Amino acid sequence: MSDQHSNKPVGFAKGLTNYGDREFSVYLRRTFASSMGYSREMLDRPIVGIAHSASGFNNCHRHFPEMIEAVKRGVLAAGGLPIEFPTISLGETFLTPTSLKFRNLMSMDVEEMTRAQPMDSVVLLGGCDKTVPAQLMGAASANLPAVQLVAGPMSTSRHRGERLGACTDCRRFWARFRAAEIDAQEIDIVERRLASTAGTCAVMGTASTMAIIAETLGMMPANSAACPAVDADRLRIAEETGRVAFDLIAKPILPSEIITARSVENALRVLLAIGGSTNAMIHLTAIAGRVGVKVDLRRLNELSDTTPVLVNLKPTGDHYMEDLYAAGGVPAILREIKHLLHLDCRTVTGETLGERLRDVSWVDHTVVRPYAQPVRESGGLVALFGNLAPRGALLKRSAADPKLFEKEGRAVVFESLEDLAKRIDSDELDVSADDFLVLQNAGPTSESAMPEAGYLPIPAKLARAGVKDMVRMSDARMSGTAYGTIVLHITPDAASGGPLGLVRNGDRIRLSVANRSLQLLVPDEELERRRAALPARTQAPAKRGYAKLYEQEILQADEGCDFQFLK
Repeated sequence: MSDQHSNKPVGFAKGLTNYGDREFSVYLRRTFASSMGYSREMLDRPIVGIAHSASGFNNCHRHFPEMIEAVKRGVLAAGGLPIEFPTISLGETFLTPTSLKFRNLMSMDVEEMTRAQPMDSVVLLGGCDKTVPAQLMGAASANLPAVQLVAGPMSTSRHRGERLGACTDCRRFWARFRAAEIDAQEIDIVERRLASTAGTCAVMGTASTMAIIAETLGMMPANSAACPAVDADRLRIAEETGRVAFDLIAKPILPSEIITARSVENALRVLLAIGGSTNAMIHLTAIAGRVGVKVDLRRLNELSDTTPVLVNLKPTGDHYMEDLYAAGGVPAILREIKHLLHLDCRTVTGETLGERLRDVSWVDHTVVRPYAQPVRESGGLVALFGNLAPRGALLKRSAADPKLFEKEGRAVVFESLEDLAKRIDSDELDVSADDFLVLQNAGPTSESAMPEAGYLPIPAKLARAGVKDMVRMSDARMSGTAYGTIVLHITPDAASGGPLGLVRNGDRIRLSVANRSLQLLVPDEELERRRAALPARTQAPAKRGYAKLYEQEILQADEGCDFQFLK
């Protein structure tokens, strides 16, 4: 019932319920564990927990039963006892008002159940956008030996000779439908082909980005982020993950020893090199914050200037995640920017990042470009500052139109998501392609809780006229699968009194990516007059439960939208 080398309790003898009699606590626990049919030998083994987020409301995770069995196989072969347990699941398209609102709740679930239940290490099995960040946040706070295992990306489908992979292609076809280029019958056919296998979105969306970040941080075995969900290699990776988790019991490496300032900077480098999701900045900031590491947006800009985009994947390029895996996966990316990385960072398998890269000998350069021949010369993300975004905003320049990077435009303002839905497609809307669409009150402290609404649709009359992109800005987020010249995460947000809420129709705004600037061209005295004239906030305070906790504790985007008391 205890480790023969250290006398430290392991397995079912660990973390006992306190009845005032330790031996009785052990006896009682083993009595009830025996009801599950475990042999005496199994009851004496160290335990590897398997925290998973499978749910009928999470299509990405429908293959998890098979993956869980593979993890168990690895644990049992290594000599441990695997015990799975469910946590909150966050299916990206099945939650209201938005999945981000519940990420912190899931992180608390992972943290507390990992700490409260008897396990010596834990496998974190997730995939869909917010599940992996929630698991890493919870594991960092619990600081028990942990290994991340991801769902893997879905495989592509076909429609009339075209490859399809949710959800860059779903947005592309929806834009065509809005522009009346395809009819309702065709969009119905496409709807059934966009996501046709288990797994996360097949492009460089948030799920793929976070899987790559988890591997770069060192929280996963090498080359385990990009493997497709339906590939047999995914099950072999799951089995290996079970063995790694068991090995961590005898030779613990804690999340706090893996997630450090240097490994977070590595993750930022890779985020820039892959043209990854803007959401990753919120998630990585929150994960780092759990171990006391601050992510600085100005430092992001410094890294972005010296980190080219190398990965030729949608929405930035042409390929899909299954192609990245065939091209060499994350190790191939790391090899190309090896000279920019902190190679001494530890990983969950015990080796350093540099040691992992020694055996990387082949890269398909049609998918992962050489450092000297990048997709784009500078990093995929850039932070903007100015009187409209005092604490920063983000632009995914790798998925935007460079012709719009240095531009001044007239603001066309939508005061809320409801206002946007009501007016965006009206033929009476006063808007041209040179205007800036501005959405207010969609940030973390708003009633909508920062949804992926920053991808404002092109007004219908402009879409019908052939307009494909225009400058759009908000305090909301955007799916990593989206494309467009879109300024996001404007901080502080409008609902908390940020200057975004002071913008009025007809104001002039100047965007300069070269200068990292976002300026509202309105005199300070006029802005102060508008601030003084703002009506009192009409949003009714939450009365109870998680909504009240969220309202009291939520932080802004530059602090990862974590809860203050969890940092």
